[in-house]
Amino acid sequence: MNAPSAPRTSARSEAWPSLAVDDWTRTRETLHMWLQIVGKVRMARAPMLNHWWQVPFYVSARGLTTSSMPHGDDVFDMEFDLVAEVLRIRSSRGGTREVRLEPKPVAVFYRQVMDALADLDLGVSIMATPVEVEHAIPFERDHEHAAYDPEHARLFWRQLRAADRVMNEFRSRFYGKSSPVHFFWGAMDLACTRFSGRAAPQHPGGAPNCADWVMVEGYSHELYSCGFWPGGSAEGSFYAYAYPEPDGFATHPVRPQVAAYSAGMGEYLLPYDAARSAADPDEAVLEFLQTTYEAAADNAGWDREALEAHPHRHVLPF
Repeated sequence: MNAPSAPRTSARSEAWPSLAVDDWTRTRETLHMWLQIVGKVRMARAPMLNHWWQVPFYVSARGLTTSSMPHGDDVFDMEFDLVAEVLRIRSSRGGTREVRLEPKPVAVFYRQVMDALADLDLGVSIMATPVEVEHAIPFERDHEHAAYDPEHARLFWRQLRAADRVMNEFRSRFYGKSSPVHFFWGAMDLACTRFSGRAAPQHPGGAPNCADWVMVEGYSHELYSCGFWPGGSAEGSFYAYAYPEPDGFATHPVRPQVAAYSAGMGEYLLPYDAARSAADPDEAVLEFLQTTYEAAADNAGWDREALEAHPHRHVLPF
């Protein structure tokens, strides 16, 4: 007689996995520094775009990727393959190198990445100090961050996959200027930003270990931004804010009811665990994104008729 099979994990927990922020602090801090190293390579090679759109990663079928970057007449890319547990570097000339994602100090990872790039004739010079963190240890001297649990990293990637899917649906509803859904390695968040088309007052800066002019470029125009990051609540949070924040934004009715405005952070938060526990997690997140966008657009007087996509755009001729 065959032994009873193990119960299947529900489709919802597969699509919206649970990962307590406190359970993977040490892995997250190490991965954050590794992401910054590779992100700085992308920043050094990619041409400058408005709002720093040339520097983020994108959620891929295996983890997080830079997409292609120029190197002379050639291109290369770098991907954190969180399934195979390697950082994979690929050159258009055919060469490939891999750096294992395993417990090791940031200093060791940094040297391995720089050596792998040099082996492929892709040598690059970066500012080898992290940004947007209070405790900024130069990469080559960072032996403090060395923990890495690959399962925790994969669970985070699965959270990002869910957020990326829903945020891209939300992005499709906007006709005006909008960023891609992309992962910023400075603050370690997945973000998407909509713009009204109007200039914004100069941003005051203030991000830790980050020049004020960096923030000025990022916030040069009036915007609504939303995203997901591993903070703000037990399992991470969806967030939404406006710059400049219009009067009435913080008190505008938003949904789901569990979402709330944080005066200390200056943004709305929807706990990830509340979203994944909802009857329809995708719809709960879309509702949060839509109503917080309305809080920004309505109170700031955006031309919503001109900026928002109309239903006929989604009627395909096949």
